[in-house]
Amino acid sequence: MTLLLMTAPAWLAPLLTRKMLICIFTGFASGLPLYLLINLVPAWLRSEGVDLKTIGFFALIQFPFTWKFIWAPFLDRFILPLGRRRGWMLLTQVGLLFSIGTLGGFDPRKEILLISGLAALLAFLSATQDIALDAFRREILSEAELGLGSSVHVNAYRVAGLVPGSLSLILADSLPWNQVFWITALFMIPGMIMAILVKEPEILTPPKTLREACIEPFNEFIGRQGVQGALLVLSFLFLYKLGDSLATALSTPFYLDMGYSKTDIGLIAKHAGLWPAVIGGMIGGLWMVKIGINRALWIFGLVQMVTILGFAWLAWLGPQPEILGFNRGALAAVISAEYLGVGLGTAAFTAFIARSTHPAYTATQFALFTSLTAVPRTVINAFAGVLVENLGWVGFYMLCTALAVPGMLLLIKVAPWNAARGENV
Repeated sequence: MTLLLMTAPAWLAPLLTRKMLICIFTGFASGLPLYLLINLVPAWLRSEGVDLKTIGFFALIQFPFTWKFIWAPFLDRFILPLGRRRGWMLLTQVGLLFSIGTLGGFDPRKEILLISGLAALLAFLSATQDIALDAFRREILSEAELGLGSSVHVNAYRVAGLVPGSLSLILADSLPWNQVFWITALFMIPGMIMAILVKEPEILTPPKTLREACIEPFNEFIGRQGVQGALLVLSFLFLYKLGDSLATALSTPFYLDMGYSKTDIGLIAKHAGLWPAVIGGMIGGLWMVKIGINRALWIFGLVQMVTILGFAWLAWLGPQPEILGFNRGALAAVISAEYLGVGLGTAAFTAFIARSTHPAYTATQFALFTSLTAVPRTVINAFAGVLVENLGWVGFYMLCTALAVPGMLLLIKVAPWNAARGENV
């Protein structure tokens, strides 16, 4: 690592540190189980003959990610043998490894209730692991490292989706499902090794009682911000990604309505979405080192908002099979621009969330903030189909762009452009 730092360009040096390497492991361990629930489990159930209605209900098992702030105080209060953060990280990762591996041993046609129960347990363990990982990452990173570290974590999170979303599906063509799930489960091991080898962050007077762990994080946040300031921050957390999240809620049906084939969607959308988001996240993280989190929220949020209009443009063009070559290029360009904006915006937003927590109550406050940001994805996006039916695709994407404006306006209060770079909110 020292040799790399000596030979690397100056702009790349912040990436080549031990802490950034740890953020790669935290992101990968966090992303794997969620993408397994989103991508691999539905594919497995459908291939085994489970009806679409039943598969659709499996989306409800993601609710632990919205409500994880309820049990987050337990992770702030109780210290396991390996440490307050490392102990919970390792415990949940061991649970995830065996839950994932065991899942594929059931028959979806006969044991769907057992499968749904185990999938719910998997979601609970994954959400609990996220509480510990987010708190650990916040506590090891300095204020100056928050932007880049959050970016590295988010990018590793996305790359982890290639395991259950690609590798596992390829293996399923030649291996029985129980073996596929155990192979997928083994990808939790790097995170377990990381939890064992890293040092436990220094404890800043942890809560002495469970009551204190439940109440003090909220008292501290309101006391630090004031009631009005706290409400502004919480409103910002809800609104900043609202338009962007809603815009991608029905992306696949939109592509189909525009006349693109499933092959086009699979080849173009998959790669044009993932890699620009990863590149955008890395550029955003490195740029934040120079300009600070506040200004990054303004610049990246503007990019995030404007790129939604690309979908409105595609919808305005409509299906044009006679110039399919142009259509494919347009699809790739629009998706690349949108997910570049997603990568930039998410990097700054995650860093802001981390900066808004207090070190003594990191797990609970981080869980509360990230739970609030998940509400649009789990609740409001459910109405996307109704909005499209009433507004049409062009009107829908114009609405998504408009919904991004309130979050940008709140930056005037929660992240002023001219505030000092290290200033906390």
